[in-house]
Parts: sequence; structure tokens; C-alpha cells
Amino acid sequence: MELPVANEVIQLAAFRPQLLSVTDGKPASGGLDESGYYRCNGDGNGVAARGSDGLTGYDTLDAPPNYDFYANTEVWGRRRRFRPSLYQLHANPEEDPTPPPMYEETARHMEEGDSSEEEEEEEKEPPPEPTRFGWVQGVTIRCMLNIWGVILYLRLPWITAQAGVGLTWVIILLSSCITGITGLSTSAIATNGKVKGGGTYFLISRSLGPELGGSIGLIFAFANAVAVAMHTVGFAETVRDLMHDNGAVIVDQTNDIRIIGIITVTCLLGISLAGMAWESKAQILFFLVIMVSFVNYIVGTIIPATPQKQAKGFFNYKADIFATNFVPGWRGPDGSFFGMFSIFFPSATGILAGANISGDLKDPTVAIPRGTLLAIFFTTLSYLIISATIGACVMRDASGVLNDTLSSSSSDECVGLACGYGWDFTDCINNNTCTYGISNYYQTMSMVSGFVPLITAGIFGATLSSALACLVSAPKVFQCLCKDKLYPFIGIFGKGYGKNNEPLRGYVLTYIIAICFILIAELNTIAPIISNFFLCSYALINFSCFHASITSSPGWRPSFRFYNKWVSLLGCVSCVVIMFLLTWWAALIAFGVVLFLLGYVLYKKPAVNWGSSVQAGSYNIALSHCVGLNQVEDHVKNYRPQCLVLTGPPHSRPALVDFVSSFTKGLSLMMCGNVLTADSSTSAAEMMSSNSHVTWLNQRKVKSFYRGVMAVDLRSGVQMLLQGAGLGRIRPNVLLMGFKKDWCSDTPQAAHNYIEILHDAFDLQYGVCVLRMKEGLDLSHPSQSHSENFITLESTALSVTPESQPGTVFQKKQGKKTIDVYWLSDDGGLTLLLPYLLTRRRRFSRCKVRVFVGGDTNMKEQQREEVFALIKKFRLGFHDVQVLPDIYQKPQPGNVHQFENMMNPFRLETNLKDSSHSGPARGSKEPWMITDRDLERNMAKSLRQIRLNEVLQDYSRDAALIVITMPVGRRGLCPSTLYLAWLDILSHDLRPPVLLVRGNQQNVLTFYCQ
Repeated sequence: MELPVANEVIQLAAFRPQLLSVTDGKPASGGLDESGYYRCNGDGNGVAARGSDGLTGYDTLDAPPNYDFYANTEVWGRRRRFRPSLYQLHANPEEDPTPPPMYEETARHMEEGDSSEEEEEEEKEPPPEPTRFGWVQGVTIRCMLNIWGVILYLRLPWITAQAGVGLTWVIILLSSCITGITGLSTSAIATNGKVKGGGTYFLISRSLGPELGGSIGLIFAFANAVAVAMHTVGFAETVRDLMHDNGAVIVDQTNDIRIIGIITVTCLLGISLAGMAWESKAQILFFLVIMVSFVNYIVGTIIPATPQKQAKGFFNYKADIFATNFVPGWRGPDGSFFGMFSIFFPSATGILAGANISGDLKDPTVAIPRGTLLAIFFTTLSYLIISATIGACVMRDASGVLNDTLSSSSSDECVGLACGYGWDFTDCINNNTCTYGISNYYQTMSMVSGFVPLITAGIFGATLSSALACLVSAPKVFQCLCKDKLYPFIGIFGKGYGKNNEPLRGYVLTYIIAICFILIAELNTIAPIISNFFLCSYALINFSCFHASITSSPGWRPSFRFYNKWVSLLGCVSCVVIMFLLTWWAALIAFGVVLFLLGYVLYKKPAVNWGSSVQAGSYNIALSHCVGLNQVEDHVKNYRPQCLVLTGPPHSRPALVDFVSSFTKGLSLMMCGNVLTADSSTSAAEMMSSNSHVTWLNQRKVKSFYRGVMAVDLRSGVQMLLQGAGLGRIRPNVLLMGFKKDWCSDTPQAAHNYIEILHDAFDLQYGVCVLRMKEGLDLSHPSQSHSENFITLESTALSVTPESQPGTVFQKKQGKKTIDVYWLSDDGGLTLLLPYLLTRRRRFSRCKVRVFVGGDTNMKEQQREEVFALIKKFRLGFHDVQVLPDIYQKPQPGNVHQFENMMNPFRLETNLKDSSHSGPARGSKEPWMITDRDLERNMAKSLRQIRLNEVLQDYSRDAALIVITMPVGRRGLCPSTLYLAWLDILSHDLRPPVLLVRGNQQNVLTFYCQ
């Protein structure tokens, strides 16, 4: 039978009856109802959901890239699709109807998907849409309100008087640098996958693991609960003072604080229980009140000062006042830089208020970085402006007495700047009895403002908004901690209610804790502990970012790029130092609590697996710790391509060694495998295990293991390596070999063994890669195979010269070339991951990655956008996606003729009618022979490979590397020589190196955080 040739697009669907049926109308042997797979598991919408005809160009079970393959959740109203398993793709169910145990998990998912169809047929009401906030309302405003507090109104003028405007700016900027670094680290962690509810605890625990995450989550939730009491008591004290100034008293000063505080926190609880929508509206109201108070203050500095204000030291903007207040004027026991810093720094905290409600944000990966960093910027700017304006308008000392005007008799003895403006404050300055001025009067902002009650309203708004933010943050964080069940007796607080999954029980618990501390009515000793708990959280967030970066895990791919691991480490150290500068005993208490909770989790060893950076870092520990890794389950975030490379003696195929080393060095396992086909003699064993191979690898600076085995033939030896290579978790999961270039001239048995090696790797759940270079790979036998490792003892002994280090193309910088990735079928993401790892190396760092997918001419742009959106979620940095509708055209007649010439030596003429009764004509001893029925059954795939080669010639002639999805031939239905012909014609006569990749149909990429 000859292959049809035409210049028009092939209607591959016309081959469907020939591929799936025989003369009696029954399905062909081993043929799964591949077209029905999509009807059962797809919804028919989208380029990646229309079955294989849309992207692959012929009817096949092989699935194109799809969002559902990587998602852990389902979309309402649409059935979730499942990627076909490797067994379904390449096995022959008629010959082997029972899948091996490795496929049981995939088969179980498929059965679950099928069984759920009946349930989904029933019409269901869509779930209620929960309230979600954007980055402005959900993060920016919330963080700004939590950062602003009473220190802004009552202590910032006094700090300016003590440290001067210059050093006050240094204090503000230093504090903002620390919170800014923490904000950058938070942004990086928050954008490394989807973030769920739990805020700070979720970020730390999913990065550093449950040990540190659980301990910091518990104390952070407790600190927020106590902070509710702190801010409420601050509000109650202000109200009590106002009542006292007007002669109103409820009971006494202490009990008045308790009564006002309990009433206030009860009202705040009511707002919280009403839902996030009402709480957010209240925060907006507080924000507007504070903004009005700021405007009121700025207007007050411009309004000409009245005599009453001048007596209190306010003279509007004066250059000499600013110059005097620019330098420090230390007074009292706290009169030092670090003393002022310890007082001011708590006012810069609160940057995690937005992250703490991550579960209520529309898009946390966008809202948290943008909102948090903008909140830090605007609050820092407000602190700087207020410090500069108050220092330019108000003197340090003033008496407040209207009669202290400058007289002619006292002009010679007048002291201070006030003398130049007609006032004499000499007596109070000399006697240290001045009651006004920024050094003495905490209510200076109220005095300067245009309308005093607005400043009081601003103080109320700052305290109440901070209390409300903490009242919401504490239950949200605690709820996530309870759901993870890291600690006993707290699981009941993890239950959520309503469409927003509100932790009502957590609200009540936080309310009770807040009331307990409000009843104390004196929190001066508790406040330092709370500040240290917050600083401890900041330190661990910075350390999480540093640790995740330093482990170089492929799963660490934050879309937020403006961070640096060493800056994060600096932020971590700075937070620890500040903890001890503020209150050393409180810092020791914080560390003690963290260590105690850490020890408990380490002792209990909860059964959770979040793909943390601790797991990724453990991969780099010495082999002596490999046994400890057995208790750590694999996670897709920490997936690494650990390669078993069939190099033979490594020095014989340096290009293959250098290529694999390009993406495994310092990242994952590389093991060079050598199969020696010789008699099991002592000399042969010594030659196989010669240290010269390891020496050669070390001199070439290739971080790789070497393993040699002796076997009867190549396939048996590779089977040994596939099953026995590695130790614990450090074992290969990808088989990488060279292409067998001489398969036509070599014996048919050798070609058959080559293909059977691929099938053996698939059976053992390996990913498979085949590298082909135009100039060949084998330096010891240039005209021989590039994968067959038959090596005589004499040649091995003579060729092992560690000093010889031939250069290869993979040792050179590739410049601004391209890496062309043809992602034609979804294999779990390995086809995309390998080019990404290559671009992280200096040799390929300047190369541009182009991703090509198949598609329809009429929907080319839509298909490109859908595939680009999927790739963008993986954060790989690939921006060039092209849809190739011309891959479905018929190949050129000359290329088809060339393909037929490849197969002619292995053709076996048969009678189709006889074969329908007696089975395939080739016997078990000649599985490489190709019958007409084999050719007809695989017609579409054959034409596909021929056409793909033409496309590669057109688009990737000047690429640095071509990475393409490797086709899979069914065992028993696709002869080994036909499969080799596919691989040959697909990569034939291409100048760049070609890497054929086929993953094991399991995810190696994810866009989730856990």
C-alpha cells in the first residue's frame, strides 16, 4: 500500500474507519475508542477541549495541553477532563488488558471522572458568589489603616523634636526599608502560585513547611487578638481623656477604660459578624475620616497663626525654625536614636493586614504585591510630610501664655527663636517648665490643625480601623491553622459559615481574648511582646523567600520579579536585631514560644505535604541524609528532571553529557549509564567500574554519577539501570539517550531492542528524551549508533583518557538564538520544563523561547491566546506562542517517497482478509516487520511526522535547539521499525540539535502554591 500524497490539507478524519475498524466492523485489536474519550471527559469548549482533532490533526487519545490537566478544582457547569495515562497511550490492551500497578492511580482518577458524570447530569444551582475585594479596597486601604495609628498623631511630633527632622527621616526610611523588604518577600511568595485563605500563616507554612509555619501562625493569630485589645484601649483612653476634660466620669479612670473598651470591641464584633462587605465599608469610612484629618492638618499649617497658637509655639512655615528643628535635641532617658526608633517602629508595622485576608481577595497574586507596596509607599510619604511640616512650623518649647510677648526691656536677655517673632519664652526654657512646643505637647497636631475635632476623629479612625483589621485577621489566620490540624483541640474553630466561609467561632474566640486583655487596662508590658511577635513573623517571611530562592527549586517561579534573596536575608536579620533592640526579654519570650511549638510539630510529624522549600533544600543535603528523605513525599513543585543518560563510557559521547549537564548541574540528578555486553570476567568488571570515567566527568566539571552494568544485551542492561539506579528519592525519572542513526543498516533485532527500551521506560513511568545531532554523538564510533553501547574491552581500555576533553556545541554560549518548543501533545509539562531550565543557564540565557502549537486557521488567534494564558500561569517567562495550522497539510511527495524507502526493507506483504482471521502476519520472532495493515492503521501518524519535519525545516532552521513532543507508538500495534521511521523522518536533516521529549503523563508543572 502506498501513502496518499497531495498538496492540499489532508482530511485526517477520513482515516478513522480504517484505523479503528476491520472488515467485520469491530474495533481493531488494542484500539481504545479514542474519539469517545473526549466526548466523555470534555465539555467541547475551547481549543484545548475540542478533542485531539483541533490541535493534533488526527483522531488520537493523545491530548493537547489543557488547563484541567493541571487544576485541582472544578469549574461549575463544566465537566473536568483528565489527561490519558501513559498506559492508555502506548500499551496494547488486547495483549495486556491489565495495567501494571503504576497505572492504578491514574486509572482510578479516570473511573472517578466517569462515575461523576451521572451525578453532574442533574441540574444544580450555581454556588453563591462570595464577596471578593480588589487590591485597593482589600489590601491598600486595609494596610494603610493598620499602619497609621495613634503614634502618627501623638508621638511623631515629639520624635521629630527629639531626633530632629533629619534623623526622624532616617528613622522613618529605615523602618520603611525593613517593612518594604518584607513586602517584597511577601509579594514573591504570594505570586508563586495560587494563594488561599490564611494570610501570613499560609505564606510561611507553604514555604517553610508546617514546623515553622504552624508555630508562627499560632502566635501571629494570638498577637492579632491581643492587638485588638491594644488598639481598643488606645481608643478608650482618648475617649476617657475627652470626658475628663469636660468633667464627665463613669466610675473611675481605670474602670472607664474597661467599660468603654468592652462596648467598643462589642460593636466591632458586630461589624465583623455582619460580613466582610460591612467590615470593608467601615474601613472605607475610617479611611475617609483619616484623610479628612490629614487635609485639615495641612490646611492648618497654611492658615496664619493666631496669637493663641503663637503662644504655643506655632508660627507657620519658617526657614529658621526648620533649620533649628532639623538637628537632634535629645532629652530625657529615651533621648537616643535607638530609643526613638523603638518608639516609632511599631507604627510602621501592619503591612500584612491585606495578606491576612488572602482568601477574600479576587486575585491575591496581584492584589497582595500591588496593594502592600503601595500602602508602604503612601504611609511612608505621609510620615515624611508630617515630620517635615511640623518641624518647619512649630518650635520645640513654648509657654502657651499670651502675656509672654517680647518687651523692649527684655529683648537683650531673650533666648530662643521666638524672640525674632515677638515672643519671649526664656523663663520656661531655662526652668524646663514649658508645656507647649513639639518637645512637650503631644497634641501638637491638634493645635496646628484648622479644626481640632477632626484630628480627634482621625485618632478615633486610626485606632478603630486597626482594631477592626486585627479582629478580622486573627480569626482568618487561625481558621486556616485549625483546618490543617497541626495542633490538638483547636479543630472546632476551623468551621466556616456562609458564602465567604466566615470563621464565626474564631471571631468569638478573638472577642473573648480581647476582652480579657481589655480588663487589664494596662498593656505597657504586653505591647512589646506583641511587637516582637509581628517582627518574628516578618523575619520568617523574609527567611521563607530567601530559603525558597537558595534551594533553586524549579517550583519556585514567582511572577513578582523585584526581589533578591540576599536582600530578603538582610531583612530577616534586621527584624531579629530590632526585636532585641526594642525589648530583649520580649524577644527571648517570642523565640521561646516559637521553639516550643516548633518542637511539638517536629515530634508529632503531621501528615501534610505542601511542597515547601525545606523539602526542596533537603535534596541538596549529602547522601548520608538520603534515608531521611524517604519520609518526604514527592510534590509537583519540587519536581526535578533526574536523568539516566545512556552515554556508554561518558567520554565517548561528550555532547550528550554536556547537554544533560546544562539543565541538571546543581539542580538535579544526572547518572551516566554504561552497559557492557561481554562475558562476566574479572577484567570486564574492572573495566566497567573504572574510576577513569568519574575522573573524566570531574575534570569536565560535570556533576554526575556513573553506573556501569554487565548484561547479555543492551536492553537487559538498560532494564537493570531503569529499575536499580538511584537511592531513595534520588533516583532517575527521565531516560535520555541518543538517536539510533544507523537503524536501517544495523540488524533488525538491534532496532527492535532500541524501541523496546523506550517501552520499558514507559512501563516504569519514566519520561523519555531522545537527542539527535546532525554530526552525531558517538566519538568512539563516528559511523555507528548513537545509542547502542556495545563496547569492546580493547577499545574501552585505549580510549579512556581523562585528559582528553573535546569541545561540544553545548559548551558554547548560544547568543541571541531561539529555542523552539513544539508543544504538540500534553505530556505533563516536561516539554516546557526542560527549555525553561536551559534558559536559566548562562549559555542559553540570551536565547528566546518560542512555543509552537497546532491549531485551526480560522481560530488561530483565539487558540494562541488560550495556550498563552495556560503557559503564563506556569510563570515560565515564555512570551512567544505561535499557532501552526499548516502542520495539517499533506507532506511533499518526495518526502513521502523517502519515508517509504526507509520502510521498504521491513515491509511484509499480507492479505488483509486473511489477517482479519489469523491476526498480524509477523510472528513473535519478527516483530519488526511491517504489514499493510500496520501501515494503514498508522497512516495518519506517519503522514503527520513527515509533515512535521517539513515544518521544522521551515521555522527552526537557525534555532539553537529544537524541542518537540515525541510521538508514542502502541506496543504490538506499531512495529518497532515503523516507530523508528517516525523518529527518523521527524528529526531528519535538521541542522540544530533535536530533542524528542515525552513525559510520563504526570504533572511536572503547577500554578498552585500547595
